[in-house]
Amino acid sequence: MNWRRLLKLAGVVLAAISLWPTPSSAALRLCNQTSYILYTAFGAATKTELDTRGWTRIVPGDCAIPIPEPLTAPAYFIYAHTSRAHSGAPRAWGGNVPICARDTNFSERTKLPVKGCSGADFYKMPFAVLDRHGKLTWTTTFTESPNLRTLQDARRAGINRLLEDLGYRVDVPGERARDLALEDFHKRLRLSADASDADLFAALETEALKAAAPAGYTVCNSTDEALWAAIALQRPKGFVTRGWWQVPGGACSRILTEPLRTDRIFLLAQRKAKRVVVSGPMKLCVADTEFEFVGPKPCKGRGLAEAGFAITETKGRNGYVANIGDNGLLPPAPASAAKGPSGK
Repeated sequence: MNWRRLLKLAGVVLAAISLWPTPSSAALRLCNQTSYILYTAFGAATKTELDTRGWTRIVPGDCAIPIPEPLTAPAYFIYAHTSRAHSGAPRAWGGNVPICARDTNFSERTKLPVKGCSGADFYKMPFAVLDRHGKLTWTTTFTESPNLRTLQDARRAGINRLLEDLGYRVDVPGERARDLALEDFHKRLRLSADASDADLFAALETEALKAAAPAGYTVCNSTDEALWAAIALQRPKGFVTRGWWQVPGGACSRILTEPLRTDRIFLLAQRKAKRVVVSGPMKLCVADTEFEFVGPKPCKGRGLAEAGFAITETKGRNGYVANIGDNGLLPPAPASAAKGPSGK
């Protein structure tokens, strides 16, 4: 990849992305005029280094500002993909510039030229060059269909799509079917009638993600209080134990992104003040801060403590969702309901 040449290029943007200048209050503003929940990433390049960050979540009909500062770098790149909670084939908005990223949140600063991706979980994704015509502020709007002419159209279509992902039938003439589906969903999730769009989309995506069971290992928090999760995988020479992932209330965190190839994964989850909510008989090493520990016990003398991990049976599954309620793990969805690995 000739980065010197790229820094001089302009206009390499997908036709599915429409662009116009933004108000002076926002530097880079991303708007979602599709029926999908999108996760977006960007790259900013100077002559010597590349700064990449992801992912910013944008629900249908909404906008986000991933870069609040004036756009002064010589070149910017963008990429977006649909939430893995959606049924059907995944979709992406990008271009022809290979930039290293990973499926989970990331923030990387690398020297140019980039010769390869750092870390086993990074791989190259096709970003688009953002031609902002030299302006310091810009809006990119991701579009899907000419039938979705406004952000309000996208919001409505996005709710319908997620309801259909959950098995509701709303693609019938009139409003009755959609109204009944929304009413049932509100009751089932105990959402208030005046729940905000953010609360509604969060609940719809979380429930759809539980049903979809995307490739890898996902932890969903069905309570109102945040929790922290750690997992362990058995290897020939012992266990690999990693933590901590924060999972906000009513949300999910995809901890492993590759299709599962193990019969079981060990899980520990706790709330503030180390209040354990998921544990079990398998004693393994953990630390108070972010950690990755490889090898057998003992834990003492290594700045580690011992904790009991619960066993989640993943045999025969490409993807598994560990759903945590107020009193611990909830029953998993049947293996037949789990879908195969998502494409990239």
